[in-house]
Amino acid sequence: MGFVAVFGGAAIEGVQISALIQPTAAMIVLGGTFGATFVSFPLPAIIAALKDVKIAFLPNKVDHEGVVKDIINYATKARRNGLISLEQEAQNAKDPFIKKGISLVVDGIDPQKLRETLEADIMAYEDHAKHSVEFYESAGGYAPTIGIIGAVLGLIHVMGNLSDTSKLGGGIAVAFVATIYGLMLANIICIPFGGKLKIRMKEEILRRVMILEGLIAIQNGENPHFIEQKLKAFVGGH
Repeated sequence: MGFVAVFGGAAIEGVQISALIQPTAAMIVLGGTFGATFVSFPLPAIIAALKDVKIAFLPNKVDHEGVVKDIINYATKARRNGLISLEQEAQNAKDPFIKKGISLVVDGIDPQKLRETLEADIMAYEDHAKHSVEFYESAGGYAPTIGIIGAVLGLIHVMGNLSDTSKLGGGIAVAFVATIYGLMLANIICIPFGGKLKIRMKEEILRRVMILEGLIAIQNGENPHFIEQKLKAFVGGH
């Protein structure tokens, strides 16, 4: 939609679309932006950020209501048959975080230690996920500046050929295409990617916090109905 709006608006104003397609400007902006961004991050974070592009378009659905339902089932079973009855649930759980949490509950770990362990796991996930968000936000910060560099380079070329006045207008127009590329890369691609990944990260953190609070409530022997009300308060507008 963003690209259609920009190029469509340009076409309506009579701008030749071919004038906006400049491989040299694209090379300067893309190479400069991602070159600067790559220097800013370690290789594992770069690889993870590039892989996370698919999350922006094809996210794993975070089912908060499903989490509430699963926790209530665990709480009901534990209340009837004791915490040890959850051992089978730990073996069947596909989610590593739930599997780890239930295993700790079954092992009889202290509630405070359980909280500290799972919170450390959540913090590790958040730290990892933040790298991808920061990668695209950084690229969005560099792109406009690199676009200006491209424009200045183009103007230097134009100023070096002032003797041929017939080409001045076209040369200046080409020079400013780099600025357009930089702004579009930042505001239509990189910054929106970072924003979408941040939302996905917050959804996953909320899911893990709900699991954490639910398992601690189960370990404390709280009533399943009370646990349900507590967890639904987390869901809110989600």
